Amino acid sequence: MSGERAAKRRRTEHSVDLLRRLGLHKKLFKHKGCVNTVSFNADGDILLSGSDDKQVILWDWQSASVKLSFNSGHSDNIFQAKFMPFSDDLSIVTSAADKQVRYSKILESGQVETSLLGEHQGPVHKLAVEPGSPFSFYTCGEDGVVKHFDLRTRVATNLFTCKEAKYNLIVYLHAIAVDPRNPGLFAVAGMDEYARVYDIRSYRSEGWYNFTQPVDHFCPRHLIGNDHVGITGLAFSDQSELLASYIDEFIYLFTPDMGLGPAPNPSSTKTQERRTPQVYKEHKNLKTVKGVNFFGPKCEYVVSGSDCGRIFIWRKKDGELLRAIEADKHVVNCVESHPHMPLMCSSGIETDIKIWTPGGTERPMSPGNAKQDSVSGNPRWFHGYNVDDDDDDDDDSDVESSDESSDDDASGEEDENGEADVEISNDEEDG
Repeated sequence: MSGERAAKRRRTEHSVDLLRRLGLHKKLFKHKGCVNTVSFNADGDILLSGSDDKQVILWDWQSASVKLSFNSGHSDNIFQAKFMPFSDDLSIVTSAADKQVRYSKILESGQVETSLLGEHQGPVHKLAVEPGSPFSFYTCGEDGVVKHFDLRTRVATNLFTCKEAKYNLIVYLHAIAVDPRNPGLFAVAGMDEYARVYDIRSYRSEGWYNFTQPVDHFCPRHLIGNDHVGITGLAFSDQSELLASYIDEFIYLFTPDMGLGPAPNPSSTKTQERRTPQVYKEHKNLKTVKGVNFFGPKCEYVVSGSDCGRIFIWRKKDGELLRAIEADKHVVNCVESHPHMPLMCSSGIETDIKIWTPGGTERPMSPGNAKQDSVSGNPRWFHGYNVDDDDDDDDDSDVESSDESSDDDASGEEDENGEADVEISNDEEDG
């Protein structure tokens, strides 16, 4: 037993070191405008990005080189770009401020054919690809409409227009996400307090006239009925947990049993007895439409950008803020995890894309500043991708501080962002 405890202690110490050493690895330069979308392919060797410059770029992120760059055909800022699954990374779908949804096909010659698939009546901030399908994806727009696209037929189907129940007003939508564990379910959210979950199977079996009703609603109790909040980002974990990032508020984690049902009643006993969602604080989400995401092989962490230009990393299970990393002079909008490795990429108002890895080349935190770092409590990180299922608090108490000096980190790129580790202030203007 003592051998097991010693082994776990070593893994935990290494995890703490990985977290503290997460730093800037590379910058990718090519775009000439804000980078609004970044995502890895399934293998993790290619990074896809889209920008205000209307260009789509495929990167070999490890060498910081461009594999392919092309004009998307959009006439305004690209908001989202995604590879279609099982397409050999040759099929890309995009959405933009010009209200369009477009398809780009990379040919054997290296040329790219782009075509218009459909249009909303307002900007299209997000699209969601159906897991495992090379053909099927969804979009949502500020017109409140959710569309389904099938690349085999090139048909765009209007599934429904999202409306709030009280006055039957259209909800301007900013976010959409498909549950990877149950691809028949997807969530949408926008300019009201609710994240709504729909079941596409009911549409396919019953038709559109019965599909406008969500199967579930999610909202923290104290925000129900609040006319001044909205949601900019949604993400499902592999355990069907749902993250929602609220405007000028916090991020909340909902488990399926926290749902308020198809027609929420704020005054009902059932609503009052629902468990309180986990909350993640300290970041600022007011200026732009920001995403939110999970990080780690078992979605152990929550990550988000912020108006203060930092990446925030929380432990999922208790909401403890573990890191706040300076990542943009202005605003960080996107933080995306690698599918297989303990690294992430970020983008925002600046025109570059940043790759973050343990042992990144930016200046490491000095031991004298350890207490000012935003790592607090007993932070955990993953040792490669071997993560223990149990969380033994007794083992945590045995962990001693590790030596943070690193010759590897002392050299290399010391960019204008300076140290990645920052003290979190309660002052509002500090993000």
